[in-house]
Amino acid sequence: MATKIRLQRHGHKGYAFYSIVIADVKAPRDGKFIEKIGTYNPNTNPATVDLNFDRAFNWVMKGAQPTDTVRNILSKEGIYMKKHLLGGVAKGAFGEAEADAKFEAWKNNKQTGLAALKAKEVEAKKAEAKARLEAEKKVNEEKAKVLAEKKAAEEAAKVAAEAPAEEVTEAPAEETPAATAE
Repeated sequence: MATKIRLQRHGHKGYAFYSIVIADVKAPRDGKFIEKIGTYNPNTNPATVDLNFDRAFNWVMKGAQPTDTVRNILSKEGIYMKKHLLGGVAKGAFGEAEADAKFEAWKNNKQTGLAALKAKEVEAKKAEAKARLEAEKKVNEEKAKVLAEKKAAEEAAKVAAEAPAEEVTEAPAEETPAATAE
């Protein structure tokens, strides 16, 4: 019986969630399967993969053929790296202990790389937030400046409006004493 490692779709429209399953080649995508070996959620950033490493490795070694997407998932999880290293052990290139050490080194290197990427992403978000805050402060300062100028212009207009009214009331008062002097 030919087997495939494939994704089985779950979830609702626009929010797919997949199970990684072992199924017969002739079985439909969401139909009968032999074994569920994990899940894949592409909706998170980065995509979340929960995989039973031992079962997946066992099926790959038995000859189950993965689909393209599942092959990428298995490769990122290290299934094919381990298969490659065990192929080297079978050929006598190095011992099993050395293969395990190389696999652990690869895994640790991958984890540190992912941690560095996450740290870089966090720093980028912080820098972006700081830049947005500075831009918002600059816009607010400009608005406050325009508002202060507008209020100053209103005050000047108000003072100018009050000043001629006072002069008009004072001008007839000055004329009356001059008229009485004649």
